Amino acid sequence: MSDPRYTPLRAQHEALGASFTDFGGWQMPVRYTSDLAEHHAVRQAAGLFDISHMAEFLIEGEQSAAFLDYALAGRLSALPIGKAKYSLLLAEDGGIIDDVIVYRLADERFLVIANAGNRAPAAEAFSARTSDFAVTFADASDEYALLAVQGPASEAIVAAIDVIDDVSTPWAEQKYYAWADATFRGSPLLIARTGYTGEDGFELMVRADDAPALWESVITAGAPHGLVPAGLAARDTLRLEAGMPLYGHELSRETKPAQAGLGRVVVTDKERFVGQSGVAVASDAPVLVGLVAEGKRAGRAGYAVVAEDGTVLGEVTSGALSPTLGHPIAMAYVEPGHAENGTQLFLDVRGTKIPATVSALPFYRRMK
Repeated sequence: MSDPRYTPLRAQHEALGASFTDFGGWQMPVRYTSDLAEHHAVRQAAGLFDISHMAEFLIEGEQSAAFLDYALAGRLSALPIGKAKYSLLLAEDGGIIDDVIVYRLADERFLVIANAGNRAPAAEAFSARTSDFAVTFADASDEYALLAVQGPASEAIVAAIDVIDDVSTPWAEQKYYAWADATFRGSPLLIARTGYTGEDGFELMVRADDAPALWESVITAGAPHGLVPAGLAARDTLRLEAGMPLYGHELSRETKPAQAGLGRVVVTDKERFVGQSGVAVASDAPVLVGLVAEGKRAGRAGYAVVAEDGTVLGEVTSGALSPTLGHPIAMAYVEPGHAENGTQLFLDVRGTKIPATVSALPFYRRMK
């Protein structure tokens, strides 16, 4: 067994009294004070997350756009400089190796951010696919740290960090899924208006050595706005409310995009891409749905979804008592004949059948 890994912000987390948990081989803060308090802070003000465990890959070269069109399910060649796009890294059989966000940094330079637990298989897949293209692939994950400021006060907080300079796009003009160049104490800083909480927010990529100073600067700038450090527990309930899939739960090597409601991500009319021949799904393949229930007992990952007579129809992939909505919510894969919105199903919660209704995703949408 390999030793656990820590981000460059370990000392900051320990000083704040964080509880740690293993996530993709990393020891990550699961909470600092209270899961609920951290969740509500993001919905009402702002939270600061350390997401430095994520993987960063750089693709460069005259055929980098064509390479990504081949390596990923989307058409990345159409992505303008300054923008970001969600995409999928597929296996030959159409299964999902990882879901990623791609940033076009220049005509021939792209940044891909992948999940921490999939760093090795994703890097292997990208590297193997470069052979027919004039590109270079580099795993730069250990060189960078990534912080996320999420919540309705996030723009005011990031704009108040007085040691961020040379921002290439004014804050108010930066759109969702766009990025800007800046400097932090003279070092390069990439600021992306992206996130994984269902709220407005920014993800800040900085050199690993600069991460502690950036963390402290965000804490200082955020104090008047109600910002709190937030851990993985709050991040999980936030993304669940927002209907955002999590690899290892809603997405896996055995899942195809259309099953997960991600068929729109796949550009099927491209000349060729890895997974092209395998993305079609059988008519009886399970599909991802949202489920809402009453009361306080929530279905958890692995719990069965059943019919009234107890027939198993599917399985919960993620579930919780929603802190924002006040009732249980879940995502689950169920047989397609039982996936229509409004369908009455049941969650098998430790032997008790809890009524649950199929609901459109997301469960929560932020106020514009």
